[in-house]
Amino acid sequence: MSDAHGTRTPVVLDCDTGVDDACAILLAALHPRLDLRAVTCVAGNASLADVVRNTLTVLQTAARPDVPVGVGARAPLLEKPFEARHVHGADGMGDLRMPPSRLSPDPRHAVELLRDVIDAGAEEGNRVTLVPTAPQTNVALLARTYPESFARLGRVLFMGGGARVSNATAAAEFNVFHDPEAAAIVLDACAEHDVPVGMYGLDVFYVPTVTRRDVARLRAVGSPVASLASGLVEFACDRFRSEEATIGDAGAVAMLLRPEAVGTQRLPVRVELAGTWTRGRTIVDLRDWSGDMAHDPHGLAATQVDVALTVDGPALADEWLRTVGGFA
Repeated sequence: MSDAHGTRTPVVLDCDTGVDDACAILLAALHPRLDLRAVTCVAGNASLADVVRNTLTVLQTAARPDVPVGVGARAPLLEKPFEARHVHGADGMGDLRMPPSRLSPDPRHAVELLRDVIDAGAEEGNRVTLVPTAPQTNVALLARTYPESFARLGRVLFMGGGARVSNATAAAEFNVFHDPEAAAIVLDACAEHDVPVGMYGLDVFYVPTVTRRDVARLRAVGSPVASLASGLVEFACDRFRSEEATIGDAGAVAMLLRPEAVGTQRLPVRVELAGTWTRGRTIVDLRDWSGDMAHDPHGLAATQVDVALTVDGPALADEWLRTVGGFA
């Protein structure tokens, strides 16, 4: 997505780099219409140390040593870490035995890096789009520590939640369940500072897929990026014993490039923090009436979110494949 002058869209990814986060980083790092200005790391799919290592590995493979990597929160605001190695592998990124990266993290903490990059974008008149594909601990800390910088964001588009679908529990999606307080703080901050916010959740997450045939096409390319991309997809196919795998978090990045491929609806959203069985659920208000809200003791949620409810999966998957494979 570019502006009328063809300027690349400045983006920052906040990741817990597992298999699909790696797919998202590759797309953001390589697409000519995106300007990846930083990646910040948070514990989630794996430990913070593993997430940082995986992120540096992906950026080195993509030949993007210029992208600063910020080391962020080691744990959720209140909860103990709840990892997902059963999905992403023992190393958090497909157990591909990649050689160690020669890159090093930025000396700034992730929150300071976010502040600096957001401020720089605002000062040049090209506000940053922040794409959290992880628990939003770093983003919540930014909102609380540097609210004036948070307010200068152009947009937040997070991968998380679901209007009708869940995975970590019967009620909640993993990223929000891992740190529900953080997700709630970010939604509140978006409303307070009038920052547009979108939710690319589980209702669309699984739809854009690539196949084992695509793995073979990528492997035939032979480039370091295509080899990494093929390994990630093949791992996911093997892990779930399937002929295809979702591009997952990469779909949120692809949405920036193909917004017409995603059907969104602006809806009130809040996060359940207290429920015994529903903690971490994104309460998406899908009611199709606008009656007397005095009869609802909770009222409408303060934050209006552009919630992704439908998606042209092949369109987003094609955007990813063309980018990581170098296909014309």
